[in-house]
Amino acid sequence: MAALRKYPDELRQRAIRLVHEAEAEPGISRKAVCRRVGQQLGISPDTLRGLVNREEIDAGERPGIPMETAARIAELER
Repeated sequence: MAALRKYPDELRQRAIRLVHEAEAEPGISRKAVCRRVGQQLGISPDTLRGLVNREEIDAGERPGIPMETAARIAELER
């Protein structure tokens, strides 16, 4: 059974987009951006940081195993 998601996909995508836009400003850290955007949208800063990191991994911009590959591995292991 799939895990329940606390935040709708539209809210997740909007939050990720806002973080990327705010990071374009010089001199601001990801932690500060996630705190600010998270407060505005009612999302925990740590959760938001994780969502942004996961999106970057899935896009190939950051090292890690993409969700699609991880799901396939889990399926094969079952």
